[in-house]
Amino acid sequence: MIYKVSIAPMMDRTDRHFRYFLRLMSGELLLYTEMVVAQAVLQGDRQRLLGFDPREEPLVLQLGGNDPELLAQAARVGADWGYDEINLNIGCPSDRVQSGRFGACLMAEPQRVADSVQAIVAEVNIPVSVKTRIGIDEHEDYGFLRDFIGQVHTGGCTSFVVHARKAILAGLSPAENRAIPPLKYDRVYRLKADFPDLLIVVNGGIRDTPAAIAHLQHVDGVMVGRQAYKEPYWVAELAESLSENKLSMRPERGQLVSMMADYAERALGEGARMHHITRHMLGLYAGVPGARAWRRFVTEEGRKANAGPEMLVRSLNAFA
Repeated sequence: MIYKVSIAPMMDRTDRHFRYFLRLMSGELLLYTEMVVAQAVLQGDRQRLLGFDPREEPLVLQLGGNDPELLAQAARVGADWGYDEINLNIGCPSDRVQSGRFGACLMAEPQRVADSVQAIVAEVNIPVSVKTRIGIDEHEDYGFLRDFIGQVHTGGCTSFVVHARKAILAGLSPAENRAIPPLKYDRVYRLKADFPDLLIVVNGGIRDTPAAIAHLQHVDGVMVGRQAYKEPYWVAELAESLSENKLSMRPERGQLVSMMADYAERALGEGARMHHITRHMLGLYAGVPGARAWRRFVTEEGRKANAGPEMLVRSLNAFA
């Protein structure tokens, strides 16, 4: 199945609590983990790094790294844990990622990326995709992007998520790299035209339904990032508007609050704190009268040491 809407992997955002929250809204979103470094998968606390609720599926594990063998081993672990897809991060421009020689800087090493994809594909029986940029630094012409995608495709990758901005590796922070380099959606559209058999998903700056629908005239899917975190209910509305299953309806916001209270009861029993969960819910009522009072209540009550699931139920009284 091709998912028309996916949620971008976001550090400190797309953890298991936020993913569960989104899944309650729609079964037709493709969800991603935060990026996990391959060595951490192999040497770290796997339950903390990889654990998820089965209701989150379909779920993609995004890996970071530059060693084909280690990436393949980490992908095998991810597949054994039940992930539905492995995604290789070739888009992150952060200093920490660059110091490890992975992320966006690997666009300068397409053969290494192709080798990594080939190693992963040989190791797992689930789909493998790559998330990348349209270029890096002075390498910003379409020919560079086309050749990069073509070479990585030889490694066995048939699915690409393309952030329609180049990455500037020196001088810009990750936040600035999400805003300052201009969006060039036409580059992504050209990729789909030049590689019609590849699955091409566009990412970057998508903030409303008309824009998403317009992109889908040219590519196979859209990936939404910060806007999904800011206004999660909009993403549910978007997925519903694009769905061919007209019997699948998103829950009302109040129902979501109640369902998250039920989830919180289980999560707290596994060691979570209420603010770990409620911090991801603050955008639920964005644009709704009374949203500010609700956010204030959830923020203040969720941070209390003795906060429990019932505070979410009580939060609905903030609208009274």
